[in-house]
Amino acid sequence: MTDTTPPAIAVIGLGYVGLPLAVEFGKIRQTIGYDINSTRISELTEGIDKTQEATSAELKASKHLSFTSDVSGIANCNIYIVTVPTPIDEHKNPNLMPLILASRSLGQVIAKGDIVIYESTVYPGATEEVCIPELEAVSGLKYNEDFFAGYSPERINPGDKTHRLPSIIKVTSGSTPEIADQVDALYQEIITAGTHKASSIRVAEAAKVIENTQRDLNIALINELAMIFAKLDIDTEEVLEAAGTKWNFLPFRPGLVGGHCISVDPYYLTYKAQAIGYQPEVILAGRRINDGMGSYVAERVTKLMTRKRIHIVDSKILILGLTFKEDCPDLRNTRVIDIYNELIDYHTSIDVYDPWADKAEAESSYGIQLVEKLEQNQYDAIIVAVGHKQFKAMDPSTLKNLCKKDHVIFDIKYVYPKEFVDARL
Repeated sequence: MTDTTPPAIAVIGLGYVGLPLAVEFGKIRQTIGYDINSTRISELTEGIDKTQEATSAELKASKHLSFTSDVSGIANCNIYIVTVPTPIDEHKNPNLMPLILASRSLGQVIAKGDIVIYESTVYPGATEEVCIPELEAVSGLKYNEDFFAGYSPERINPGDKTHRLPSIIKVTSGSTPEIADQVDALYQEIITAGTHKASSIRVAEAAKVIENTQRDLNIALINELAMIFAKLDIDTEEVLEAAGTKWNFLPFRPGLVGGHCISVDPYYLTYKAQAIGYQPEVILAGRRINDGMGSYVAERVTKLMTRKRIHIVDSKILILGLTFKEDCPDLRNTRVIDIYNELIDYHTSIDVYDPWADKAEAESSYGIQLVEKLEQNQYDAIIVAVGHKQFKAMDPSTLKNLCKKDHVIFDIKYVYPKEFVDARL
């Protein structure tokens, strides 16, 4: 009798990308979530997800899902999906070490006929140029003869409760036409929005890296326009609302560009471009603008304080929000820290308040001790850096009551009406 049991799946890396994937597959077939962080595994086993991407009920509903931090625990799987981070280093070059280490670990357990699918964002060619050789070297197996590969770029938007994994079209690809069909069929089991099968792994890799590069450039344009309009004493939001009445005007807004995608992925593409002898101009120009927004905000705040004759040295400043985006606990690559560091250089005293951020992580990652409650008449300046729902629910008069008589309120995220703040981005 033919065994009709679906192949078991292992998801490697259980962060914002991997966990939702494991939860969805775990509803329909045997799935093992693997992560090197044993604390994370213990929490998930108890039904706790600190990223808040999966509720306890969702974890419980995934009846075929289990977790392990022991690589031998995934040895009997047949499909391996890699969702580890792909950050950049201090020189803004790709740091592929998490991907390399994950590939080496998988090399210990993959067997003939297995498929390894990568979801981590990389430059075009990285899967077959970097990851596959690691798998071959450790396993002793030959690519596209003994084992196969696929690439299906992640499209998770942390904190977004509307655009969830099943409702986002999934790009798929495989190392052979037959494997591409299998990978595509696999994701169709959980993606209700449908899939788009790319012609090759390299095409799928390129598609992913340009998605966020396009967003980065659009935001950079609006950030530059905001700087121009500030010098012209024109309200940027009013300009964008007016321009937005045209049907094909794109609704981007100025702001800090952080996180693990939009502010990182363009550097993967520019790295590869430079490696093949092409010097990208537009992409890097956009990156320079967006990377400089923290310093720009700090400069505008200090100028506003000076105009009000508020002494900057030893002033007390409150920053509302530290995470890289609203209603999300993710602190990775937050650009709020740029504002903080710039203002610290002015010898100011800075409080940071964020009801979403993990206090221990804020201290270990950035050396910031988050304040737990806010007191009245304390601050010379307040910077609204993140548009958390808690801040949106705060009455503007409450915000003003936190300030001293002479003060500056700078609203990066357009949380409050312009008549209640001194300036907006």
